[in-house]
Amino acid sequence: MPARIPASILVSVVPLSLPPRAARVRPVAETAAVGLAGLGVYGVVGHLGFLPYPALQLAVLATGTGIFALRRRLPGAVLLVLAALTGLVPAVGPVTAAAAYSVARRMARPRLRARLLACAGLLLVLCATAAGPRLGPGSAAYGLALGLALAPTAVVVPGLIGTAQGQQGRLLRALRERGDAAERARRLADSEARIHERSRIAAEMHDLVGHRLSLVSLHAGGLELALEQAAPELREEAVLVRRTTRDAMRELRQALGVLGPLGRDTGPDALTDATGTRADIEALVAQSRDGGIAVRLDWTGPDLDARPAPVRRAVHRVVREALTNVHRYAPDAHVGVTVVHDDALVRVTVRNGARPGPPATAEEPGTGRGLTGLRERVELLGGTFEAAALPAGGFRVDAAVPAEPAAGPDPRRTDDPSAPDPRRTDDPAGPDPAAAPGADGRRTAEALTLGFGLAALSALMVVGIAFVYAAQPSGRSGPAPLPRVGMTYGEVAALGVQDNGAVRAAATGHEPPRPAGTAGCVYPFNGATERHPGGLLIARYCFDAAQRLIAIDRFDVPSVRDATPWEIP
Repeated sequence: MPARIPASILVSVVPLSLPPRAARVRPVAETAAVGLAGLGVYGVVGHLGFLPYPALQLAVLATGTGIFALRRRLPGAVLLVLAALTGLVPAVGPVTAAAAYSVARRMARPRLRARLLACAGLLLVLCATAAGPRLGPGSAAYGLALGLALAPTAVVVPGLIGTAQGQQGRLLRALRERGDAAERARRLADSEARIHERSRIAAEMHDLVGHRLSLVSLHAGGLELALEQAAPELREEAVLVRRTTRDAMRELRQALGVLGPLGRDTGPDALTDATGTRADIEALVAQSRDGGIAVRLDWTGPDLDARPAPVRRAVHRVVREALTNVHRYAPDAHVGVTVVHDDALVRVTVRNGARPGPPATAEEPGTGRGLTGLRERVELLGGTFEAAALPAGGFRVDAAVPAEPAAGPDPRRTDDPSAPDPRRTDDPAGPDPAAAPGADGRRTAEALTLGFGLAALSALMVVGIAFVYAAQPSGRSGPAPLPRVGMTYGEVAALGVQDNGAVRAAATGHEPPRPAGTAGCVYPFNGATERHPGGLLIARYCFDAAQRLIAIDRFDVPSVRDATPWEIP
């Protein structure tokens, strides 16, 4: 699974089945990653000089990292505790961000998630405000500013990202489940269509075999009556044949009755021994012509009257179902029915062109199972079946049936709709995300993306902390203090009093006598040096041998008369 922020992000983008060892190592790696992120913020803030009580803050950071490991068992409590610790110690911010992402991503109830994030953000601000005077930047106002800077980066933004990731994951799972349900429904519908068609086949078998057995029983009864006078010793054999035929008829009804509830085909389209012959197909074509359909029949090869009944009935069913669909959906289209019969194969093709106008709307839409039933019937005979729309418009149904099919159904077929189709290359349950091609690459990319996101949030936290600490008052108000007698040379220099060579040169020869005990003087160019007409006011700071300020003198020195450059001699 991809990442949290950065390590808790590593746990939940795509649910996977990981090896036991990886499942044990991953939480430890995530906790260590967020701890390192918090330690990075701690180090940068300390380097900037904005880290009061560093030992205490490091201990709180370690405590927060340990609490982060409990986020799955107690998500709400862990997030609130970490938010409070972030208000006290800003270095816990990355750990809180990872926890906010993890909790928001896993929590499916939107109202509870929103309330939890709001409470965590408010708690962070309150704790930062309360801790400002003691552990923070100074006054409560600056603590409030620090809390307002940390709440978006530690709680709000990670929570929104986790919410979006969680909703995306739940949507993908719902879509996957919906697709699986649709696939199962389709396969159940196909299975029902196969059962439907097999029930029809059972009825046809009942008609055909039952009719033949009835004839056998009838002839056996006649033979029994004839042998009663001509050869009484053979009469019992005729009786045995008649009884055996009657028992076979009863057992046939019982066996075929199990195959389905549809019973027998009845009505004007009941199947007979002539079904599927050339005359039968010509009759179907003639019926379509009488209904206003432009149908052309092309028959190549001998008639099918010598072929097995299942083959003839399959040909009849294919032509009838295809023409029925033409009647329903394309009554204005031209239709071509082609039957090619040779020694090995019977190929039936029904092709209709595109309608001249818009597609017709069927008054009674079909169930969509007719073609599935045809496929089942043809494949049970060992043939192939194809039905597809044509690129230029129209539709084509193509069935190839062996002229002498092998006994028994196709062993590749199954009635279990939950079993995978051996002809399919994909599992209808959907591919395993862990085994999907490129899954490792996607997880790595997501982990890197969320890791960079955590790094960006950590950088924003550092900027916010530095901004608040840099804006705090320095503790000194009013104008800068002035040098006073008794200060050392270092203290005076710290106040900005530095010797200036130009001022020293101007004072040479015009300064008053130096005080007794003077070891050296400084002539600064600062606020004490003022210019006025005809002179310059200079300040002189004299120090003794111990570098103590013993006198501050101010005196005037004459300056060049103000004149234009060409008037100066």
